[in-house]
Amino acid sequence: MRYKNLRAEMARQTITVGELAKLLGVRYATVSDKLNGRSRFFYDEASHIRRKFFPKCSLEYLFEQTDEQAEVENYALR
Repeated sequence: MRYKNLRAEMARQTITVGELAKLLGVRYATVSDKLNGRSRFFYDEASHIRRKFFPKCSLEYLFEQTDEQAEVENYALR
């Protein structure tokens, strides 16, 4: 699972994928793809999400990747 911290904060504050999509002005499926690692969040999107919904959390925390995710991405870059 990607973005475990972001998903945990969304659950704690009952923020839905639909709310993120509306904030970013994209389709629900687009945000779902980003959350599942099929595409990436751009810095401005991540920053906007943090400012609107999670102002007490850092970007680093919200969008932290697990070691497993980093390994897969590093392998793909080789």
